[in-house]
Amino acid sequence: MKNTLFFMFCTVVLSFSVNATIQIYEFEDLEKEQQFKELSNTLRCPKCQNNTIADSNSALAVDIRQKVYDMTKQGESKQDIVDYMVARYGNFVTYNPPLTFATAILWLGPIFVVMVGFGFIVVRTRSKQSRISSSVTWDQDKEDRLNALLEEKNDGEKQ
Repeated sequence: MKNTLFFMFCTVVLSFSVNATIQIYEFEDLEKEQQFKELSNTLRCPKCQNNTIADSNSALAVDIRQKVYDMTKQGESKQDIVDYMVARYGNFVTYNPPLTFATAILWLGPIFVVMVGFGFIVVRTRSKQSRISSSVTWDQDKEDRLNALLEEKNDGEKQ
């Protein structure tokens, strides 16, 4: 019985260590290794959306890391690799996407909506004020009538 429990315990412990494998990438020179590390930390995982391909363990990130490794080993430049990834996965794969019409709408659209809303409020407020001031015209006849009403009220209070 003890042997069976010990065997099961060892099996469970070994199964955890099997899942904790680390991929090791070997390069012939330091420059390519630096380029690989830099690209791994600057390209975003399309599946995780907030992790770099170096931080993510998703299958897609592993595939992208492998492709970056292969392209780096073949001597591709950093820009060529980024261009390939953008062509395949879109501008989202970079953390600093270029300014395009679509990104300009995303950034400038809310500012435009706020400015239009503010302009609408200003125009509406001014038009209400002009309607109020144009509907109320104060002339001498109204002034005399007001003074008469005030005198009546004052005369009534004195008695």
